Amino acid sequence: MKKLRIYIDTSIVGGYFDKEFSKETRELFQRLNNKEVIFVISSLLLQELSNAPQVVKNLLDKYDKNSFEYVYLTAEAETLAAQYIKENIVGKTSLDDCRHISIATVNKVDVLASWNFKHIVNFGKIRGYNGVNLKNGYSPIEIRNPKELLNYEK
Repeated sequence: MKKLRIYIDTSIVGGYFDKEFSKETRELFQRLNNKEVIFVISSLLLQELSNAPQVVKNLLDKYDKNSFEYVYLTAEAETLAAQYIKENIVGKTSLDDCRHISIATVNKVDVLASWNFKHIVNFGKIRGYNGVNLKNGYSPIEIRNPKELLNYEK
């Protein structure tokens, strides 16, 4: 059976250490450790982690590198992210959030996981992102918080 490809943004890595989000985040990482899922990691995530506390920076190093798929912020993803801003899905200050969504969209992940309820895991915003995706020839993207990714058929 094909493993679920889950794009994770920076809030997932930080959520591992956050009291409010750690339980579900650690359970999601346990699914990674059990080789039930693949985490899709972007160059943008790695760049953002460079500014994080050391314990957060080092988290991904604790897991088997073969459990990750690495993807990059390409010109195609940049163009799509700019479309989200142009269509007023979110403001210009949320460009990196748009980049995460566009990278995941361009790389056809199964789902994007985030704890960012304001700009990413938000019903109205998801509809907006997917409207732009469809207008630009991309498939809609599933966006969920980790709680929604723990109890599904394996």
